[in-house]
This record gives sequence, C-alpha cells and structure tokens, in this order.
Amino acid sequence: MGRSGRRVLPARMLTVAGDEDLTSVRAEHSVRAGSSVHPTRSAFWVFGAGAVVGLLGGMIGLGGAEFRLPLLIGLFGFAALSAVILNKAMSLVVVLVALPARLAAVPAAEVAARWPVVVNLLAGSLLGAWAGAAWAVRMRGSTLHRVLAALMVLMAAALVVTHTTTVGTLGLPVWAEVPCGVLAGFGIGVVAAIMGVAGGELLIPTIVLLFAVDIRTAGSLSLLVSLPTMLVAFARYSRDGSFAVLGAHVRFGVVMAAGSVAGAVLGGLLLGVFPDLVLIPALAVVLLVSALKLARHG
Repeated sequence: MGRSGRRVLPARMLTVAGDEDLTSVRAEHSVRAGSSVHPTRSAFWVFGAGAVVGLLGGMIGLGGAEFRLPLLIGLFGFAALSAVILNKAMSLVVVLVALPARLAAVPAAEVAARWPVVVNLLAGSLLGAWAGAAWAVRMRGSTLHRVLAALMVLMAAALVVTHTTTVGTLGLPVWAEVPCGVLAGFGIGVVAAIMGVAGGELLIPTIVLLFAVDIRTAGSLSLLVSLPTMLVAFARYSRDGSFAVLGAHVRFGVVMAAGSVAGAVLGGLLLGVFPDLVLIPALAVVLLVSALKLARHG
C-alpha cells in the first residue's frame, strides 16, 4: 500500500500491463486498417489468387472484380470495407491497363461519335459513386456484408441474362433517354462504389439497351464511364480512416493487381474457347456461393 492508501503495483507488473495495453492498441489499429486475421499469405498465393480472378473475368470480357471481393474477405481475412477499398484500387489498375487495348479495338471516330452517351451516364454515375461510397463507410460491418451478398446475387443474374440472351434495345425517344440514362448511371455508380468494381457487367448491357449501341463499342464506352466514376468513389473513400488499408498493404495490392492483369490477358486469349452455356452458369454459381458465404460471414 502507498501512503495514499492505494495499492502500488511492482514495476514488473506495471511494465507487463503497459505492454499489454500497447499490444491491444496496436491490434485495434491493425484491425481498423483492414489487416488480415488470417496468417500472412505469400506473394505466390496472392499473385495466384489475382490471376484466377483475372482469368475468370477475362474469359467473359470483364475485369473479374466481382470474383476478387469474396476472396479478399473470405480467404485473406480483410474487413468488408477494407476489402471494398482494396478491390476498388485493383479494379482501377485493371481498367487503366485495359483502356488502351479496348480503345484501339474500336475506331476512335466511332467512340467519339458516342460522347453524349458517356456524358449522359456520367451525370448519374458520378453522383451515385459518391453516394455509394458515403453509404458504405457508414454501414456496420454486418450490414455491409449482407448488402454485398445481395449485390453479388444481382451480378450473378446480370451475368446470366447478358451472356445467355440477346440484349435488345428499348427504342426510347431522346427526351426519355436522358433521364433514364442518368437514373441508370446513378444506380450503377452506387453498386460499383459499394462493391469496389468497375461496373462493366452492368454498364455494357445498359448502353446497349438504352442507347442502341453495338456491344463492341459499348465495351469501350463503359471504360470511359467507369474510370471517372471510380475516381470519384476513391475521393469519397479517401476521407474515411479505412482508406489507410491501401498504405498498410501496398505490397499485397500490387502483387494481386499484377496477378489480375496477367490473368485477364490469358483469359482474353481464351475468350470464346469455352461455350457460354457452360461457362456462364458455372461463374454464376461461383458468385451465388460467394454471396451465401458473405451473408453468413456477416
């Protein structure tokens, strides 16, 4: 006992208690930064996971971010919001790499002639991206898991519909195209921001459906919409503390992004090798199973 009547702990016990407090603080900071609760994965496995994601996406002409998100949460143990931000960063890298090739595949004059389509969709998608990111950072972890699970079911449905059926056009008058384009862009911006994806799976059929653009040109236009939309979502996420996950896991992100790009290139070479009637349902099942696991994880 000290003179004040309070119990005085030995110096050794004070040191241990202090070390435990420091460890607790570090652990809390690590979790907030999105650090994996699983053992650290080697660069080989991280690259391999990225390559598989890129391969799956490349075989259907997409980046594969929808398949990457459940891996970040389930396999590598990132918190949902941190996984979304990492997924968004890697999606941005894949889009930037794919942009020159996509634009080269379609005559510049043809893409330039469709600039009103890009502007129309951006009018909604930029607002949607900001709103989606704002909602994501305010959600509880369990709620975000359930929302992500629901959106993955939406992606699975979009995958099946757009790749196994012929997408027609609505033939809307010009006065109706503009508000419909803004609304569609807003919804796609929200979904892309919350999932950390580029949104091509939703953008391409929307462009074909609303604006009667051929699917090849629609693919190029979708990238021109995706890039600024992703940057706006990034700007909103950068205002939240969870954005620190990018700085804390630079090596992880670079290695997985490199794997995703390599896989996407290989998947592009295999495009059309497997019949859609076999490949698309299989990928849809992967998304549905991932959605179920995400919902349970939450």
